[in-house]
Amino acid sequence: MQREISHCLNMVNLVTVALSLISWTMKMTGMKPYTVEMEPGTVMKFWVPSETISTPKPKLKHISKPTKPVVVLLHGFAGDGLVTWGFQINTLAKKYAVYVPDLIFFGGSTTDKPNRSPTFQAECLVVGLKKLGVEKCVLVGFSYGGMIAFKMAELYGEFVQAVVVTGAVLAIQESLISRAVEDNGFFFCFEALLPFFTEGLNALLFLGVYRNIWFPNCMLNDFFKV
Repeated sequence: MQREISHCLNMVNLVTVALSLISWTMKMTGMKPYTVEMEPGTVMKFWVPSETISTPKPKLKHISKPTKPVVVLLHGFAGDGLVTWGFQINTLAKKYAVYVPDLIFFGGSTTDKPNRSPTFQAECLVVGLKKLGVEKCVLVGFSYGGMIAFKMAELYGEFVQAVVVTGAVLAIQESLISRAVEDNGFFFCFEALLPFFTEGLNALLFLGVYRNIWFPNCMLNDFFKV
């Protein structure tokens, strides 16, 4: 029986199952996924309040302005909006209109432009949020998302009402993290941020998580596949 259970687990991607459960929870909370095209070749996926998106006619979407204060949750580098904020949204949605984007190059957001800067991310976010009817917002940024939040506040002060940031700096250079990278057995920053093996992913989690959480290798492998 134990062998059969192990075989079944090997055939099921645990991360896919977990993401499906989180997606279901988001929908039960009153959120829905919506993709915004900023310009040809650049799209950004958001989780938005369901009441702001309606379909009065087939294939015709109507976007309403949020009726609650808007909070935008910006994820870190090692995940997307769903992975980072899935367990916070239920509480926040009771008092706020919560918007959870996937930053460009993460999750369901893509572009054919070569730009990789925080400024580009900030510009795309503001365009996308305005197309969703948002006029002002409070930003909550974690890690890399915090850097984007600072850049949005710098460039669009009239749009950003307040910023809440954790685990981030105003700007980062390779020299700031090279020491930490070397101390953990890596030669380059990209090896730590984009690991190729489960050992590297374990090291990244050890660096990025305050309370070390143990994950079995099979789940880390599933994460790579997703």
